[in-house]
Amino acid sequence: MITKEQVLEALKDVKDPELNRGLVELNMIRDIEIDGSRVSLVVVLTISGCPLKAKIEDDVIAAIKALGAEEVRLQFGTMTDEERAALSAQLRGTANQAAQAAPGQAPALNPILAKDSPTVFLAVTSGKGGVGKSTVSVNLAVSLARLGKKVGIIDADIYGFSVPDMMNIEQRPTVIDSVILPVEKFGVKVMSMGFFVEDNSPVIWRGPMLGKMLRNFFTEVHWGEQMDYIILDLPPGTGDMALDVHNMIPQSKEIVVTTPHATAAFVAARAGAMAIRTGHEIVGVVENMAWYEAKDGSKEYVFGRGGGAKLAEQLACDLIAQIPLGQPENLPTEADYSPSIYKADSAIGKLYMEMAKTVDEKCKTKAPL
Repeated sequence: MITKEQVLEALKDVKDPELNRGLVELNMIRDIEIDGSRVSLVVVLTISGCPLKAKIEDDVIAAIKALGAEEVRLQFGTMTDEERAALSAQLRGTANQAAQAAPGQAPALNPILAKDSPTVFLAVTSGKGGVGKSTVSVNLAVSLARLGKKVGIIDADIYGFSVPDMMNIEQRPTVIDSVILPVEKFGVKVMSMGFFVEDNSPVIWRGPMLGKMLRNFFTEVHWGEQMDYIILDLPPGTGDMALDVHNMIPQSKEIVVTTPHATAAFVAARAGAMAIRTGHEIVGVVENMAWYEAKDGSKEYVFGRGGGAKLAEQLACDLIAQIPLGQPENLPTEADYSPSIYKADSAIGKLYMEMAKTVDEKCKTKAPL
């Protein structure tokens, strides 16, 4: 006969997908009752509208049926305000300890921002808008995740946020007390201002508010287990947000995106010069919209040639990728549809995979602090 102890043991490996921690560890399994081969129990969710409720249900039922149960009756409950507050404090525990160990730092500073953090920050920047910087950011993030890396992306372009739409994310982040759980898509944890505005409303903020929101994306967001990479999709140019990143994350590395056009490369050089001036390592230059490939295989250089190589030479770094013009061949009816993510086996998807491998190789050896 199945015992309660066996049920709890079987459920130890079943995790809350957002927290990436076990349901038993989080005391989310309650009221287990066993009647022969029938098992009844209650799973207490963090919030009533938990977006991953169906996955939790499937995982719990599968784990219990593996014990030999013929029927599993599962009910859902919701944590009380007190339980959520306790969980929030627990999630913040490590961050609070880090802040207390460093007098003068802001409270609840996320340890991934510490100088000795193994997380690699990659700020993707450009001199001007319209060069495909966000497209490069999301596809680099997804490609790194396809390589097995733990990746997050922060849509730091507060005025021009676009990452949720580009990745076709309609789900909103779960908030437990004052802790925000990022949304995950294509194996990438995503945080964006776009999650917190209604109906694509404009954001009308001054510089200090932008910096505060960026800091909140670190201090209020539970990124979970140690991340390998955090990609920051910066707004174009050298404004307040770029400066905040340079000051807040001095160990951040940078990737500069341009088109082949001489003027785009000329303007992008300013963003690269800002990185150099603030002591940030430039991983390389990405030349986007490098050419258009016709059906007969011929290449049309719509925006000219040589801008990326010239910029890389000027910034004393490598041209790490040339990405042609193209639209992802994704259908809205597909389960993993997104308007901007290239499939791994597509021609452009393969270029992004090669770029991700190059970036990963370059970042394996961190510059001395």
